[in-house]
Amino acid sequence: MPVGNNFQHSVYARSDPGERLTFREVTTGAPPNSLAWQDEMTRLGRQMAGAGVRACLFLHGTYLGTDLFGMQRLDEVGGLKRGYSRGIAGLDALLSLMREESNGLPKLPQGPTPPFNDDGKTTSWLDEQAGDACNFTNAYVEAFNKALNRNASHSIDCRRWLWSSEQHHLGRALAACRLLNQLHTLSRELKLGPGDRLLVQAHGQAGLVLALVSNLLAPGESSGRDRLLQILTNYAKQTQAAELTEQLGRADNAIKAGNVLNGALLDVVTFGMPIRYGWDPSGLGKLLHFVNHRPMRTDGKRWLAKMELPQVTMEMPIAWGGDYVQQLATAVTDALPMTPDANAATKAIWEIVEPYDSFERWLECARKNVRCANDGRCLLVDYKDATGSTNPREHLYGHAAYTRLENLLFNTTEIVHALYA
Repeated sequence: MPVGNNFQHSVYARSDPGERLTFREVTTGAPPNSLAWQDEMTRLGRQMAGAGVRACLFLHGTYLGTDLFGMQRLDEVGGLKRGYSRGIAGLDALLSLMREESNGLPKLPQGPTPPFNDDGKTTSWLDEQAGDACNFTNAYVEAFNKALNRNASHSIDCRRWLWSSEQHHLGRALAACRLLNQLHTLSRELKLGPGDRLLVQAHGQAGLVLALVSNLLAPGESSGRDRLLQILTNYAKQTQAAELTEQLGRADNAIKAGNVLNGALLDVVTFGMPIRYGWDPSGLGKLLHFVNHRPMRTDGKRWLAKMELPQVTMEMPIAWGGDYVQQLATAVTDALPMTPDANAATKAIWEIVEPYDSFERWLECARKNVRCANDGRCLLVDYKDATGSTNPREHLYGHAAYTRLENLLFNTTEIVHALYA
């Protein structure tokens, strides 16, 4: 997307990404927390610190209690009572695999639901229930921190942040503003300045939150930013959310003052992010995307997802082609807001960030089979998670592999090689 993107949506381009694209396969290395593993992580930590990285923030939501594929919105715009088939054989079976009540993922009778709070009680519950599936656990972050900073002369501050997991435009926009405040606070705590870098690793839709952040951070005037912040402020006032109003005011002031990071650069790495919001590269340092992908096409276009819809129904239960959440949770999909005020705000934001709004448009976007975002470097990685198991809890349709502790060293190696070599 261009500098001055102003919240334009990504383009679903099937063309070869060229030099921006790299293919990788996960290799079996030293076991996590072994001495050899720690030695290699320590070496990578020195390289990151030498490149100016002062902090690393792990940003994630959760699939627990959420609409993983965003079928609520798709059902609404598709007119569920009218049926979906549209003469396309097998489509209803695919949509059944995507719906909450029939996707095979367990429903928790008790426990919190979105919006989630970023507190110790919630993250401990999440670690217990989800483990390291789509979840940067405390164990993951602590292992990263301990090994990365072993014997380091300049340690890298490592933290975890759970976003609300409200998977709609309003939820992601509010999360982007809250994240800006977190980054602003962190930059002051660590006394960051020019020459310093802050790295955010974001899983799934948390990557979309960062895409919005890139547009908010873009220098210069932005009609989209002004409009978005006004919608959020009006929503906060209508719902009498005093704390939210204060948070939005702080974010707006920091953006206008141009000191969110006090001159430091924000580097972003996404894992399994669906292709939706466009990025503004002028608001960022470096940008890298990981996508769980197996290049199995027979037409030579290895950078595209394997099969046309709806034939993927045969592959999805064993995650044969990679990350199906990344492929299918495209434009139009979303959870539905819980209140009329939230629904109205979401619709207003949709008019800024997404030009798609019908079942047919979702089908059109999903059929593009696009894996790589328009901006940044892209790693298409075979995470070797297609074990043949038909239990989606084990792989979450290819979306769970990125945050596994066993893949921490691989991920870090690739990040350092791509961004800080």
